[in-house]
Amino acid sequence: MSVLDAARAWAAADPHPGDRAEVEALVAAGDTAELERRFSGPLTFGTAGLRGPLRAGPAGMNAAVVTRAAAGLAAWLTRAGHAGGGVVVGFDARHRSDEFAHVSAAVLAGAGFAVQVLPRPLPTPVLSFAVRHLGCAAGVMVTASHNPPQDNGYKVYLADGAQLVPPADREIEAAIAAVGPAREVPTSDDWLPLGDDVEADYVAAVVRALDPAQVPAIVRQGVTVAYTAMHGVGAATTRAVFAAAGFAPPVGVAEQEAPDPAFPTVAFPNPEEPGAVDLLQDLSSRVGATVAIAEDPDADRCSVVVDGRQLTGDEVGGLLADWLLRRGVRGTYASSLVSGSLLHALTQAHGVRFAETPTGFKWIIRAGTDDEPLVFGYEEALGYAVTPGVARDKDGISAALAVALLAAELKASGRSLLDRLDELAVEHGLFATGQLSVRVEDLSVISGAMARLRAGPPTRLLGREVTATDLLTEDPPVDAVRLLGDGVRVVVRPSGTEPKLKAYLETVVPVHDDAGVIAARGRGEDELDQLRAEMAAALGV
Repeated sequence: MSVLDAARAWAAADPHPGDRAEVEALVAAGDTAELERRFSGPLTFGTAGLRGPLRAGPAGMNAAVVTRAAAGLAAWLTRAGHAGGGVVVGFDARHRSDEFAHVSAAVLAGAGFAVQVLPRPLPTPVLSFAVRHLGCAAGVMVTASHNPPQDNGYKVYLADGAQLVPPADREIEAAIAAVGPAREVPTSDDWLPLGDDVEADYVAAVVRALDPAQVPAIVRQGVTVAYTAMHGVGAATTRAVFAAAGFAPPVGVAEQEAPDPAFPTVAFPNPEEPGAVDLLQDLSSRVGATVAIAEDPDADRCSVVVDGRQLTGDEVGGLLADWLLRRGVRGTYASSLVSGSLLHALTQAHGVRFAETPTGFKWIIRAGTDDEPLVFGYEEALGYAVTPGVARDKDGISAALAVALLAAELKASGRSLLDRLDELAVEHGLFATGQLSVRVEDLSVISGAMARLRAGPPTRLLGREVTATDLLTEDPPVDAVRLLGDGVRVVVRPSGTEPKLKAYLETVVPVHDDAGVIAARGRGEDELDQLRAEMAAALGV
């Protein structure tokens, strides 16, 4: 079938007049190049579910794709024995998120499920919490997290409140492929809009889990937190959590407080991207903030700035783990294979279980055992689970509260988060981490670089011998290569959510005393720069 014929067939089955007209206009114009892009194949479940640009056709997020996704999910749940069970649907404030949530609700209700929809745009962690809180068989969150404004996405959670893992993702993809024309999928308006009680219950559960009373009220009130929601949906829920925990209201970046799907003040609405936290840093400096916190648009990640310095995800992960360990929290501590090694050193020092997982919180959140359940998990991409009993996913809101509590404790003794990082460096060595990240237009650049790396991996980095391991041979297989040597580690993988090739870099620098920390940080940065150059040459990018 030609792309023009495929487009005509898709348009005939598209239930949305605007999307249908979009395809018909491309057909009428004979724009086969654009149609090839839109009909290159269906969106697939990546690291975090379906995600793609808002455009008509199978390779975009649109009403027909969402209709088929919901119908496929319904068929899979029915085959899994959950016919007629509960499904809760949430959505963020991106373009068409509310529409896609209501399309999903109508399709799932039409398939006989008891569907409940969150009342307004809310953070992703609230949806993860709601799945278990409401006793549902599954949850759907319409969000593209920190992707560019033109994107949207569709995340699926199972009854345990966690994201999909294989083989469920492939099975649901197969069920979606078996769905007939989108226009013929049965729908129903028999679904229930929820009130504000689920969000309130989430707020109470987060505060209860982190027990702010361990920090005296006068200490909590003495902390100034600068905050940005980055045009996303986190502000109201985050402020409610801070109020319930006895903190003064965070001082917000006014230009980024209200949800805005255009994300007008940032090039990319991702706290990791250069310039994304500039307004937050300016505000923090003006108000003399103890700590500054940025959440991404769906508030499942957060970034931390102290005294003008943006901490890495590995630094925040180490600080939070150290804080929980010093609080006596025992169980499993987990991080993804691309995250730094400080967490492993901390767990060894405290005699608790450590688990390394494939990339993605769908794996991290399942790292615990019956005897040693997960109590903390993180990934270097600013994702943290400090209350995994509340939301079975990364949660930027509970992490923000934990960071504020830690900052309050340290301030009471005349120290800061940066001081505690220096103390950890003296105790365990300086774990310097960074990235080489290459954004591409042509995905073949990524596959070509990975093929070259597998065919001829470097044998020396930083002048030290390294051994290469192809993680496709691991169980579960991961499309990544790890290079490991004495005090040096690199993991290279394609991003699961963006058109990027990423090399995760780490070097460990010994620190002998307090006076040596500054020199060690300088040496660590120099070695990271050298690693970037060596890996860029090895990858040919």
